[in-house]
Amino acid sequence: MTEQALQTLKDGYTFDGPTLDLGVALDGEDPSKETPISIPLSMLNRHGLVAGATGTGKTVTLQVLAEQLSRAGVPVFASDIKGDLSGIGAAGVESDKLRKRLDAAGQDWQPKGNPTEFYTLGDSGLGTPLRATVTSFGPILLAKVLELNDTQESVLSLVFHYADQAGLALLDLSDLKAVLTFLTSDEGKADLEGIGGASKATVGVILRKISELAAQGGDVFFGEPEFDTADLLRTDDNGAGIVSVLELQKLSQSPALFSTFLMWLLADLFQDLPEVGDPDKPSLVFFFDEAHLLFADASKAFLQSVTQTVRLIRSKGVGIFFVTQTPKDVPADVLAQLGSRIQHQLRAYTPNDAKALKATVQTFPKSGYDLEELLTSLGIGEAVVTVMDPDGAPTPVAPTRMRAPESKMGPMSEDEIKAAVAASPQHEKYGTAIDNESAREILAERLDGGADAHAEEQKSAPNDTIDFPEEAGAGGKKTAKKDDENLFTQVVKSSAFKQFARTAAREIARGIFGTSRRRR
Repeated sequence: MTEQALQTLKDGYTFDGPTLDLGVALDGEDPSKETPISIPLSMLNRHGLVAGATGTGKTVTLQVLAEQLSRAGVPVFASDIKGDLSGIGAAGVESDKLRKRLDAAGQDWQPKGNPTEFYTLGDSGLGTPLRATVTSFGPILLAKVLELNDTQESVLSLVFHYADQAGLALLDLSDLKAVLTFLTSDEGKADLEGIGGASKATVGVILRKISELAAQGGDVFFGEPEFDTADLLRTDDNGAGIVSVLELQKLSQSPALFSTFLMWLLADLFQDLPEVGDPDKPSLVFFFDEAHLLFADASKAFLQSVTQTVRLIRSKGVGIFFVTQTPKDVPADVLAQLGSRIQHQLRAYTPNDAKALKATVQTFPKSGYDLEELLTSLGIGEAVVTVMDPDGAPTPVAPTRMRAPESKMGPMSEDEIKAAVAASPQHEKYGTAIDNESAREILAERLDGGADAHAEEQKSAPNDTIDFPEEAGAGGKKTAKKDDENLFTQVVKSSAFKQFARTAAREIARGIFGTSRRRR
């Protein structure tokens, strides 16, 4: 590389404000110590992509970004697919190989860990269990998990609408199954017709999909206590951002559930966070590892929700980095919104690989490099970088020897993780599942103890009246006014009503980007 080319890179990556160090430019095969490559901290909410073939260093790049964000006071959320990222909570260990790399790049390296919380979905791992209620998840996200078609998704939306109006809290999968079963029973078919109707075959498919999800671990994920996403925004006593690591080593059991849960987290954050415009540093940076799972077999409604969320959440101070093998794993509408690119080595062993390589090259700004050759010749821990500068323009394309993390490369031991989890207040808050009264119990009481009374009331009720759960009277006939008063008191005091009140505002807010319940 010529001196002029190196100077162009040096000028292009010199910024006034705080930055995260990505590494140093490559001059041929050698790192150029005098040419640091960095990304402005203020531009991390403009989103980004970390891509590359398996084994080329994507997870380590994620770790380098996360630990520097934490030290800058920015909380981080990251999914841990292989279990390697847990090492971010422990100090790194120097080795001869590492020292040689550090000396070549001129990196000042001090081993240190970062404040880390370990989570898992349901009870499938070592971390604190995370749960969400079926109600707050909503029909569009749940339809993605269940792999429903458009017709089945529409029916699911009607069922959610019915449950909301009837004060039936959908806390876990058994609640949803109970409502579906009730609506297709003799006692509930009139209610089903009142909300638009659905064939028993369609409901049967949804029920079967729910049973499959429960068998894959969804039964322990959906429920209470529901995770409060505000807990992702914490800093420690020293002002360092907490790194929240979500263990996903059992991803193969239900990849759609895991990837869609991450989307739920973003949707919830969007609803709760205030508008901040373009802050000096982000409120949170969110890493989607194995991002292709998020978009696989996604419905049009789901893709629209992802696209709109990525577009709008930037103004809430949240940055999103998608981590995957090739840019083609991310839809074009989403890819167009990503300001920073860190592309590790790509391989071109097959015609499909060669096609993906050409498509990747076309997504980079123009440069003097033969990117097809460069991207296939990068070593492990090397990448081609371009980021968005504070003026909103892309920086020059820079072949880069990536920085080494100062935290541990590789996983912490199980005993270390268990000790960290046991000492965390988060485990006390979320560690034990709660089984509150919900749709399953209310409908069971209606069917088992009050079927006759319910049928009698239906005959005299107006056609447009929505049935609310009720208790059988203590005896004797009551006036309509008294019945209404008892019904109102019961509904207001019920856990179903409280759950609905907690989620109503959230669901209304989510309507602006497509993850709300669609009204029919």
